[in-house]
Amino acid sequence: MTAITLLATYHRNLSGQGAVSAKRRDILKLRLDEYRRFAVPIENGLVNAAKLLTRAKIYDTGSLPYQTQLIPLSAICAFLDSAFESDVVKKSLARWYWCGVFGELYGGANEARFANDIQEVLPWLNGGPDPRTIKDSNFAPIRLLTLQSRLSAAYKGLAAQLMQAGSADFISGDAIELNTYYETAVDIHHIFPRAYCESIGLPRQKWNSVINKTPLSARTNRVLGGRQPSMYLSSIERNYGVPADRLDTILRTHLIDPASLRLESFDAFVVGRASYLLDPIEESTGKPIAGRDSEEVVNAFGAALIPRGKRGILDKGS
Repeated sequence: MTAITLLATYHRNLSGQGAVSAKRRDILKLRLDEYRRFAVPIENGLVNAAKLLTRAKIYDTGSLPYQTQLIPLSAICAFLDSAFESDVVKKSLARWYWCGVFGELYGGANEARFANDIQEVLPWLNGGPDPRTIKDSNFAPIRLLTLQSRLSAAYKGLAAQLMQAGSADFISGDAIELNTYYETAVDIHHIFPRAYCESIGLPRQKWNSVINKTPLSARTNRVLGGRQPSMYLSSIERNYGVPADRLDTILRTHLIDPASLRLESFDAFVVGRASYLLDPIEESTGKPIAGRDSEEVVNAFGAALIPRGKRGILDKGS
């Protein structure tokens, strides 16, 4: 109903009949003829929004960063109708979508942003200025350390980005999205296992952050157990016949530097993976991340988070 109201008031506004709004009072004022006119387009818009999310490797509500962002997205897709099928349009919508996710812009009262979105995204798709959601989006590198659970939109967004990067299961080698499709209990798990991290006193803020997590099947996570990385990697190679070089290639699909993991150099692993995780955020939002080498970042991570182009360890083996 909110999406229908948003689309109805946008059409009214195009005719010079009031402001675009989708607050509760606007929903109550929605006319029956408007409901009948826009209900089916919004239903189709929701279907197209789901297609866009599937393309972004978001397959279910559990992995959906924001339910609220579906409201303007479905209204925009409804207005676009068949124009939605353009690859250029889909890529632009994806950029707007990820700016909302990694800017964490849809967690509070959103009615004003919904109105801005439909009024600004549609002209932007036709060559207009960047919408506010893109301008407002900002991701601070230090945020990686505070992404501790899947309650965060950015946390879920990074999980989807890892699947877009082609993350493969450590044992089967199958793409994680294939495991998801066949319902093999994929979830986000620790790379340096929790039991091992606690046993040697590693800082929780680092080992429990998204930096130390990646999507894996339940079976693979059981193989990892609470063992140190060198032990579980050796077990995978020995018991499942995965050659070391192939396993290294699989690790890189998770944006993991194999050397630091095999050597159990936790600090180097954290710095490297944090650097790698910032890259897909930049690419999906189309916005450079400032402060990778700031004093705050160096103090928190122990080193600067070097952007792609100034490093080559992971990229050479990708």
